Amino acid sequence: MADPKPTATKLVIRNIGQILSGKIEEPLIDGDCVVCDGDRITAIGYEKDLDTDRATTTIDAKGVTLCPGLIDSHVHPVIGDYTPRQQQLNWIDSCLHGGVTTMISAGEVHAPGRPKDIVGLKAMAIASQRWYENFRPSGVKVHSGAPVLEEGMVESDFKDLADAGVKLLGEVGLGSVKAGETAAQMVRWARKYGIQSTIHTGGPSIPGSGLIDKDVVLEADADIIGHINGGHTALPDDQITCLCESCLRGIEIVHNGNERAGLLAMRTAFELGQPERVILGTDAPAGSGVQPLGILRMIAMLSSLGDIPPEIAFCFATGNTARMRDLDCGIIEVGKAADFILIDMAQHAPGGSMLGSIHQGNLPGVGMTVIDGVVRSARSRNTPPATRLPEVVEG
Repeated sequence: MADPKPTATKLVIRNIGQILSGKIEEPLIDGDCVVCDGDRITAIGYEKDLDTDRATTTIDAKGVTLCPGLIDSHVHPVIGDYTPRQQQLNWIDSCLHGGVTTMISAGEVHAPGRPKDIVGLKAMAIASQRWYENFRPSGVKVHSGAPVLEEGMVESDFKDLADAGVKLLGEVGLGSVKAGETAAQMVRWARKYGIQSTIHTGGPSIPGSGLIDKDVVLEADADIIGHINGGHTALPDDQITCLCESCLRGIEIVHNGNERAGLLAMRTAFELGQPERVILGTDAPAGSGVQPLGILRMIAMLSSLGDIPPEIAFCFATGNTARMRDLDCGIIEVGKAADFILIDMAQHAPGGSMLGSIHQGNLPGVGMTVIDGVVRSARSRNTPPATRLPEVVEG
């Protein structure tokens, strides 16, 4: 009898030193091997127990750590891999080299001449959703098409958007809709049609935006409390803790915000016994520029200054975000997307191990990224060089 034909694409990652699951309830899982068929994880465990035959690609991890690809919950793309905000090309590819494999748009607000009439804003949202669906810079998954709310929108507009495939709203408060009552109605309409919402929190960030304080945030009741630590200017401490305590929505902490306020929000979530609500973003591109290592820096900052285990901090940028955003990635689990980063302690870094080094505030080195079961990049050009590097040995 002839041998069965090999799977069209089968990826085996062997000799893994440590697996970060992305699940905050079980951040470390046993195993030294992951097997994927196509773009899905099919097996996790020890190589001796798994079917690793007929792999089309085999990666020798060389003992480094495997982690779900990082998710940036708050970006402002425009078109392709170009941002007019900083006149920068290939910024998404650069973020891939910082371990980010998925991005969530909080509004394409930096588009020159962004339409503010209702027909125009709907057209732009649908077009944006389409072009990032059809074009993935360096393989990165960009969930885009996030219209900014403007006065005059009615329920049928949200149905039109949803019917066309739009699943996100841009930051509530960046357009003409700023009042809590009006925003709340539109957020309800969006939710009715399966569109997820994020609200701007804190002081104004771009021309046309304004102060959004705790009362507006609570009344609007968006799904995500966008940059609770400000983008850039944070609310007073008592308002931040009130937001954490008064609702169960996502607590988004961003790189382009107030770091002390971010630590306060994270600590409050832990005090409430709700660390699963914490998610991370960069809020880039912005006036602060593009931060290719922004998510890794947030993980290191929150772990070191917030004194939490780094494997928990990684969950903020993987499984927590995936669950909050209803994504099929961000967790190492059979059936989930085969999106990974392979990371190790940076050369000559203190801490004794990759996680120990991060807990002291140091960045790891990214040695390889994989999206949908396909190797997308090798040694990062942006992180410090990793002590050990994985290697493709077949395929």
